Amino acid sequence: MITEIAPAPERVEPPPVGPRGRRRAWDEAPRWQIYVPLSIYLVFTLIPFYWILLFALRPAGSTSLVSWPMTFEHFEKVWNERAFGTYFQNSVLVGVSTLVMTTLVALAGGYALARFDFRIKRTFMLALLCTQFVPGALLLVPLFEIFANLRMINSLSSVVIAETVFQLPLSMILISGFIRNVPYSLEEAAWVDGCNRFTAFRIVVLPLLRPGLIAVGSFAFVHAWNHFLFALMFLSDQGKQTIPVGLNTLMSADSVDLGALAAGGIIAAVPVVIVFAFIQKWLITGFSAGAVKG
Repeated sequence: MITEIAPAPERVEPPPVGPRGRRRAWDEAPRWQIYVPLSIYLVFTLIPFYWILLFALRPAGSTSLVSWPMTFEHFEKVWNERAFGTYFQNSVLVGVSTLVMTTLVALAGGYALARFDFRIKRTFMLALLCTQFVPGALLLVPLFEIFANLRMINSLSSVVIAETVFQLPLSMILISGFIRNVPYSLEEAAWVDGCNRFTAFRIVVLPLLRPGLIAVGSFAFVHAWNHFLFALMFLSDQGKQTIPVGLNTLMSADSVDLGALAAGGIIAAVPVVIVFAFIQKWLITGFSAGAVKG
């Protein structure tokens, strides 16, 4: 008896694995469904910047949609006549001072939260998180009373302290999360080599915290640079005002100088754009690392 042998099933080759063989999610849809929404979003994002540049660079009284011939008279007006040079210096002083104070205090507090255990640790962390739901406007009256009793009204130091207090909770949470990602064994090895806790932190841990420190410092600087309420309430002398308050002086109930306002807005935005252009890599790394629990 002859038994017929069934043919072997055909071998199905697996799809090639690699950057060219792997099918990506966006390859399943037509490209226009991706690029058209992105283009629309880009247009709506860039139109306000175009209008700001147009009003800042075209001559006063012109209605042209192209800033030609270009003029810098609006920049000269706000920098010299409207004292934006002084406002710029005050904003730099407030921003840098807030950056330094916030980073130092948040570094000490974040290390304590990351490396030490105490009874009210969870309650304290919850309190830090709850402070993020409190609007800054609610702090104006108590802070004003405190600074008035300390005779610090109309002083840049009052704005720096207020900005630092406002930034500390989030900064401590981010720094503590970043420190948790540093292995504790590194500090223990430094202790075995004869270092005390502070020396081990300075030599071993601190260099690894660079992205987190840059993220916290840049966030504090940008917030202090753009914040309006504290400078408006605590500073009465025009020579001590910051850029956000200076921009507010360009608007009145009767008229608004659009050219000067646009030029002042560009002066206020350029430093922040430059800072983010240089630190964007560290900023993304720092925020992502600080948000992960180790």
